[in-house]
Amino acid sequence: MKILTNRQVFGLCATFAGGLFLMASFSVYTQEIEPVLETSRQAQEGTRQSQERIDDIDERTQQLLGDYRANLNQLEQLTRYNQSQRRQVESQEREIDSLRSDIDNIAALQRAVQPLMEDMVDGLARLVEADVPFLLEERRERVQRLENAMDDPSRSPAQRYRMVVEAYQIENEYGRTIEAYRGDIEVDGRLYENVEFLRIGRVSLTFRTDDDEVLKRFDTQTSSWVDLDSSFLPDLKTGSRIAREQIPPDFMYIPTTAPRDAE
Repeated sequence: MKILTNRQVFGLCATFAGGLFLMASFSVYTQEIEPVLETSRQAQEGTRQSQERIDDIDERTQQLLGDYRANLNQLEQLTRYNQSQRRQVESQEREIDSLRSDIDNIAALQRAVQPLMEDMVDGLARLVEADVPFLLEERRERVQRLENAMDDPSRSPAQRYRMVVEAYQIENEYGRTIEAYRGDIEVDGRLYENVEFLRIGRVSLTFRTDDDEVLKRFDTQTSSWVDLDSSFLPDLKTGSRIAREQIPPDFMYIPTTAPRDAE
């Protein structure tokens, strides 16, 4: 066993004493610095929490700003829409005022139109009877339908007027068309059945039998049927074929009464 010298013992004691001093000093330092560190940690935690609140407030602010801009844009759209609707309402109100005015005048208009239409129907009836006697039964039936419509309460004035105008349009078409049709006719007490009629506008009206033995035309001056020279027969046959669209239109001679000077 090794025996330590006094110097060595003193060194060890000094070293031990120094260690004790350092430990005591570190303990004192630790007790003094710990509150400072705790304060620093609390300050950092408070800063973090404050930053989180700031971030949350900023996020909410941005969201509210976006909502405000969207609402502002929607408000502008609604304002323009309301202005447009207001203009439409004003236009409709003006139209309503105009319609009310028309409604107030419709009774007077009907009272004026009804006699006019009756006069037109009466004039059409006289025209049919005084005109060249083609399709008399069909034309008289049309006039009869108009006369019945004038007394029919279920028909509106507009419907009556449309029927009258259509009838006049049909009569107007007769003046510029050519037509071939078959029918019966009685002349001088003799009945001719299923003869061939040829109408050329209102200028010429003729008929012939199938055997070509009877050939007559209507004389507008005497308002009677007269015999027609057989030389017109080829032209009348050509006219019938043209009227039935069996051949294209072509020149032909037609029997008609020569015009006279007015007296």
